[in-house]
Amino acid sequence: MKKKFVTVFSAVVVFMSCSSPKALEYREYHNFSVEKLGYSNSTIKIDLVYFNPNNFRMQLRNTDLDIFINGKLFGHSSTDTLIPIPKRDTFSLPVMFDVNMQSLYQNALNTLLGKEVTLKVSGKVKIGKANVFMYFPVNYESKETFSLF
Repeated sequence: MKKKFVTVFSAVVVFMSCSSPKALEYREYHNFSVEKLGYSNSTIKIDLVYFNPNNFRMQLRNTDLDIFINGKLFGHSSTDTLIPIPKRDTFSLPVMFDVNMQSLYQNALNTLLGKEVTLKVSGKVKIGKANVFMYFPVNYESKETFSLF
């Protein structure tokens, strides 16, 4: 049993090192919604769509992301769910995070009005294949328009 595990583990390491995974490509977002609206904290849900340019399937184990709007911390998202990533195809990553409403009122009012804002997501994700997982950094920034009205 131990010999079989070492053989499989070695094969996976060799395979992954020969074809190092390419970074996932952000495509768009869907379903931006307020799940819970509160005076001090609210919960936001958004589905991020990514494309896997690799010629192999992977799995996303967990995420640890900070979301910034116009340079100010907007919220933090952390997931611990196994999400399958198809090869050379798009997939959706549901992200749910709590927002401090004081931060929203002071720093990100443009999101409610539908104006263009700078969205930055930074942190790390744990992605792997065949039970071998590695952390990859996430540093994404773009101009986006969100509107709740």
